[in-house]
Amino acid sequence: MTPADLRAALLAHYDANARDLPWRVRPQARAGGVRADPYRVWLSEVMLQQTTVPHATPYFLKFTARWPTVSDLAAEADGEVMAAWAGLGYYARARNLLACARAVARDHGGVFPDTEEGLRALPGLGPYTAAAVAAIAFDLPTNVVDGNVERVMARLFALETPLPDGKPELKRLAESLVRDERPGDWAQALMDLGATICRPKAPLCDRCPAAAACAARGGAPETYPRKVAKAERPHRYGVAYVLTRGSEIALVRRPPKGLLGGMLALPTSDWRSARWSDAEALAAAPATAPWRGVGEVEHVFTHFSLTLQLLRAEGEASDVIWSPRRDLDALPSVFLKAAKAGLSNLL
Repeated sequence: MTPADLRAALLAHYDANARDLPWRVRPQARAGGVRADPYRVWLSEVMLQQTTVPHATPYFLKFTARWPTVSDLAAEADGEVMAAWAGLGYYARARNLLACARAVARDHGGVFPDTEEGLRALPGLGPYTAAAVAAIAFDLPTNVVDGNVERVMARLFALETPLPDGKPELKRLAESLVRDERPGDWAQALMDLGATICRPKAPLCDRCPAAAACAARGGAPETYPRKVAKAERPHRYGVAYVLTRGSEIALVRRPPKGLLGGMLALPTSDWRSARWSDAEALAAAPATAPWRGVGEVEHVFTHFSLTLQLLRAEGEASDVIWSPRRDLDALPSVFLKAAKAGLSNLL
């Protein structure tokens, strides 16, 4: 199968089987001249980093209903956007989202640049996101390579170089298939192929429009891309304090930089490699109160896992934000989990 035959087969499959996504213009509509909204494409790509389509979709719908244009988003207060982002994780993305929206509103009149170079110049837009927006929103022949595309390329060409060392070669292989013809549809066709057929486990090779060109099909395609064994994830320990005042719970605003920066959170101790003793946990508490242990919760971040001991009390404290317990859903996942566990007998 030649590259031209491969492209034709995959684009035909996409025309017939493209996923319905709220930010996507379907191929038939694109053929009629309809173009995707760059704001919606950009927003979806930022949300989809490190999460799945089913998880990101309700957030996308909520954001676009509340902030239908990039200028609407740019004008919103940081805290409101960060609260709406809660649950999507990787909160630096939310800060970058606001920085980019404000740059587009301030420097470009609320209109996204229509070149890959112009998009790259925006704050928070890396090479992948700039290429994706350029291709999908502006139909430019850019090389859009995400994890799905890397997997497809690794299997098509049976690349033996393991990740991450193989990434430059996978990008070069993907670029060899980019053409001026339908670049936006091509980028999305590859993404769909990786998401629905060329899956990480149990790939559906019998349904794949690229099967005749796949060098890995006759062996063990699920073993591609090759990967170096990951180092063991370090583990940390901390204490989270669930302090209530009637129907309210004490929260704090985390520092703007660093993990979960700028987000509302439960008061916590530092997170370290050794478990906290009872005396240490009480000494680090945000208030003098009748603290009692109410269990612990586990959480896994990208670079480490965490055990949070939970201490619960009713009392007063200064330098906290008192929030109704019914508003807990605005907390990041780790603190929502801890708060629900600490209040399990009250909710």
